[in-house]
Amino acid sequence: MVDVPRQRPRRIKRLRPVGDGELRMHHHVVHGYRRAYRMAGQGPVLVLIHGIGDSSATWAELIPDLARTHTVIAPDLLGHGASDKPRADYSVAAYANGVRDLLSTLDIEQATLVGHSLGGGVAMQFAYQFPERTERLILVSAGGVGREVNPVLRAVSLPGAHLMLSALRLPGMGVQARLFAHLMRLLDTDLGQDAPELLTLVDALPDATSRSAFIRTLRAVVDWRGQVVTMLDRCYLTEGMPTMLIWGDRDSVVPVRHAYGAHEAMPGSRLEIFEGAGHFPFHTDPGRFLSLVEEFTSTTGPADWSRENWRGLLRAGRPGSAAGQPDTAQNRAVERDMREASERSAT
Repeated sequence: MVDVPRQRPRRIKRLRPVGDGELRMHHHVVHGYRRAYRMAGQGPVLVLIHGIGDSSATWAELIPDLARTHTVIAPDLLGHGASDKPRADYSVAAYANGVRDLLSTLDIEQATLVGHSLGGGVAMQFAYQFPERTERLILVSAGGVGREVNPVLRAVSLPGAHLMLSALRLPGMGVQARLFAHLMRLLDTDLGQDAPELLTLVDALPDATSRSAFIRTLRAVVDWRGQVVTMLDRCYLTEGMPTMLIWGDRDSVVPVRHAYGAHEAMPGSRLEIFEGAGHFPFHTDPGRFLSLVEEFTSTTGPADWSRENWRGLLRAGRPGSAAGQPDTAQNRAVERDMREASERSAT
């Protein structure tokens, strides 16, 4: 049998032209800090939360189509994009609070949250802290499932990271980095799938203030051993909340095995794998991504939250725990991941 090389998926171009004003940045001052966000459309609310070092620009090509049927809000998290970058709390829990406060200033009580990478962890944390305000969850290559993460991010969490990131801005370093990325793509490595997007994150750190905010955010969720924050201990609380997981099977940042672990730990969740895609499946195949989001939001009802149900889930505890149901192989695997990660929960 002759092995046929797997073809890299073609990137689909913008599905329709971006309308005037659809990608215009808006700003609100919350707690004294300027928060930037994009807002477009009318209808049920979709909140798009980007990953670490990224910004709302990562969703730019998707916003016009999503805005046909939804009110779309894509914030620049504090420390990212056009938002302020103070010396502040960049924990996952603080970001969830920030999303809540921004929505409150916009008179929005409930929303479906779409979170990518770090943004997936923020979306999950938002659902935990504010379940009454969460209609659905769509987690894309989300962090916070297992210890594994790209070694580069582990290295940047170490002392001296400021010097490392500053060195990437020296003359000639950008060319070398892009040559390395091109080589990784020619060799058809998983890192090659994500290299172009990852290099744009470096370009988004032009000064010491941006780099400092990036490092503070990273260290809140990653150390030299890997990811240090988990959502596995509370995934069972999504029971009754429509949840979809989207992952690329060649993700070099958060491996696809985390998708299967999260799927098993989240009762009733739906899992969609993008073959040949890396850490940014919504960039690799935006057409499929849009179809999935639109179909999921139109065929599922908002979470029916109640204090009684929430209290019952908390009292029962995580399946396999002392207060819950008998242990299963899946729960033992989850427990193993949690022990290996030596995690601290974001509360």
